[in-house]
Amino acid sequence: MSGFVEKPEPVQVPGLVHLHTGKVRDLYQNEAGDLVMVATDRMSAYDWVLPTPIPDKGRVLTQLSLWWFDQLADLIPNHVLSTELPAGAPDDWAGRTLICRSLRMIPVECVARGYLTGSGLAEYNESRTVCGLALPEGLRDGSELPAPIFTPATKAEVGEHDENVSYEEVARRVGAETAAELRQATLAVYGRARNIARDRGIVLADTKFEFGHAKEDGSLILADEVLTPDSSRFWPADQWEPGRAQPSFDKQFVRDWLTSSASGWDRTSEQPPPALPEDVVAATRAKYVEAYERLTGTSWA
Repeated sequence: MSGFVEKPEPVQVPGLVHLHTGKVRDLYQNEAGDLVMVATDRMSAYDWVLPTPIPDKGRVLTQLSLWWFDQLADLIPNHVLSTELPAGAPDDWAGRTLICRSLRMIPVECVARGYLTGSGLAEYNESRTVCGLALPEGLRDGSELPAPIFTPATKAEVGEHDENVSYEEVARRVGAETAAELRQATLAVYGRARNIARDRGIVLADTKFEFGHAKEDGSLILADEVLTPDSSRFWPADQWEPGRAQPSFDKQFVRDWLTSSASGWDRTSEQPPPALPEDVVAATRAKYVEAYERLTGTSWA
């Protein structure tokens, strides 16, 4: 069992139609047919959306995505039309709302990996492959790969796991031309972002993107969020050490507390996870803010 511990009711705004409540984002459509994407402060872990929000998290995700979209603008167009708050929207939506193009979304999580960890490490330890791609012997947790690889996944519903799939399976599902387009774009964007992060003392271990096709001409558009602590593994470069789990700029404090004896929660049970203590919330917020400040070079305050 998994999903929302407490599923929120959508906010009603005149002129907007609620489309979807996701793990973090709420989606609406305005009268022009554009998408209105609101990044909340919800936190998810272990396939649960937790009952405790992380203050400012949605704004950090939104502002960091906007910064990255600017860095990538010459590589690929993105879906953002405006950051103007819709008329009648609550004040809390400020800084966390994007008006976006409505696209024909491609049902693939486009993952780029430059380092071995997570589900990729688990597969490598069994078969020396990741998503069917052969890798050399001797790699460890946190090892840099000989070259970045495209390791796609299927997009799961709330409460379910994304599932890694082979490139061939992606080609079967969306067509060979689109699969090749996704791989090229994913690795190009990852390569640009990895170099930018490296210059700021951060290792971009892996990340995932979502793409859609423009309804007008079918061109490929970068969508959703990009290169945030929710969609990427960021490690401090001065602490990178292969052979162990790396410290990271993400929800690691939350994961560690939930799996500790202090939480009293059994992941294998059907019970929902408990509320987060204040110190875990504060430490997690600080990590998100630190990622924003180190990458953009600007103060969050």
